[in-house]
Amino acid sequence: MDQGLPHRAPSLTEQVMDRVRQAVVDQTMRPGELYSVQRLAEEMGISRSPVRDALVRLEEAGLLAFERNRGFRVLPTEPEDVAEIFSIRLALEVPAVARAARDADAEALAGIAAVEEAMHAAATEGDETLFFDHDERLHDMIMRAGRADRSAQIVARLRIHTRLLGASTAGDARTLDDIDAEHAPVLAALRDRNPAAAREAMERHLRSTGRLLVEQACRRQGRAPEEAGRIWARFEVEGPAS
Repeated sequence: MDQGLPHRAPSLTEQVMDRVRQAVVDQTMRPGELYSVQRLAEEMGISRSPVRDALVRLEEAGLLAFERNRGFRVLPTEPEDVAEIFSIRLALEVPAVARAARDADAEALAGIAAVEEAMHAAATEGDETLFFDHDERLHDMIMRAGRADRSAQIVARLRIHTRLLGASTAGDARTLDDIDAEHAPVLAALRDRNPAAAREAMERHLRSTGRLLVEQACRRQGRAPEEAGRIWARFEVEGPAS
């Protein structure tokens, strides 16, 4: 919901960060390859200073690493990274969805419902890119409806890492329709103003996605299947008391 705050154009540093994040997502920048700070500045038509500022911030977030006098490399996401990311998402998104079910206003719920419909349409059309754009927006809107703006920003950064693995488990362990169906109990609980059901449904969805992505990451690195279970267990947290 618009809080009446003035909108501002993103700074050059923020524009560079967005450019690199998007390049990682669409795989025009790939993990392990060396990229030039100067060339990125020239491509964007700006000086090196905001480019370096942006890259330093992305390095601090663990997305890339500098090589002295050579440039920078995008860092690959390891299975352990995925497990840790989902342990963080569980800690942030589960309480947020419960607050959203309790407190979200009608306008926020209507916006969430509209994105749900868009996700469903994208799943029906088999448009994976559009589906996951809507999926990311849906989770963000739910968190913000649960008064978790800073947490939403953290999750948005973390999702960049998991998208380095190839965006999703779609076509690997489950279909777009399967993933769409996992969101249905979450949205139903929001509509019903049922915080306990919303919490349970979001936790179930995130745990399922996290486990599958850890398994997928292990397979792509040629690691033994049983290793995925051990990795997930090291980051597993207990669910809320019943």
